[in-house]
Amino acid sequence: MPRRSPPPERPTEASLHEAALAHLARYATTQAGLERVLVNRVRRWASRAGLGEDEAAEAIAQGRAAAARVVARLAAAGAVSDLAFAATRARRLARGGHSRAVIAAKLAAKGAGEEVEAALAEALPDREAELAAACIAARRRRIGPFAAEAPHDPASAAEARRRALAALARAGFPRSVAEAVLAMDAAEAEARIAAFRR
Repeated sequence: MPRRSPPPERPTEASLHEAALAHLARYATTQAGLERVLVNRVRRWASRAGLGEDEAAEAIAQGRAAAARVVARLAAAGAVSDLAFAATRARRLARGGHSRAVIAAKLAAKGAGEEVEAALAEALPDREAELAAACIAARRRRIGPFAAEAPHDPASAAEARRRALAALARAGFPRSVAEAVLAMDAAEAEARIAAFRR
């Protein structure tokens, strides 16, 4: 007869604190993201422990409360900061060629609430920064000034321009920014990218 392993130990506030520190040592996250990780840990425990439905719901509710206390304590100590996470992630995404709209959506999905606007203002402070991010996106997609070769006939050129505008629009860039990027030559676009990444 196969030997059953004993049920796992119930997560305590202390064990959730240790799990939170281990997670923060490895990953940058928001307060909401950290709380989600801790609550998922409690859910996995409840599933493995084989609790009844009512017992599991009560254990998860207690775990959620303990996770909230752990996250609040770590936030007060400065170990987890939504503003720092949002600023760092926004800078990285902007340097990767993402638009303000895409950055805002990605930060909101990670649980950075009010901090999004401040992070966006720091990462893409003006139209020049957004132009540079659009240049990075164009280079990554090999469109506009970074196209392999320019079409020779006007119909093909118009179609390539339309496709490039559509690609930049899907990436979240305003039409004025997309048109400005398509009007640049490769040297000017590279210069903007280099200045932005400094």
